[in-house]
Amino acid sequence: MKLWGKTRLDNNTLDNQTVTVQAKSAYEVTDWSEPFSRLCHKMNLSRPVILKKHVRDLEQFGHAVFFPADFLEPVDFDRFEVELY
Repeated sequence: MKLWGKTRLDNNTLDNQTVTVQAKSAYEVTDWSEPFSRLCHKMNLSRPVILKKHVRDLEQFGHAVFFPADFLEPVDFDRFEVELY
């Protein structure tokens, strides 16, 4: 499975990257910190705060959205979208 991250500003994609997750489904992932850390490092971002809502969205819909308020450091985009495929 892969984790695909996209930063967006005014509905335009600024950057997108993927990382491989060693699981066949989102339900098999016990700790999302490691894949998100790798993805954010690849995109030169600080890691967002991952809430239960984000994990639930990934498990149920294969998609989660993070907003600037989910980051501890200032960011220059409107949202950070993460999809599983």
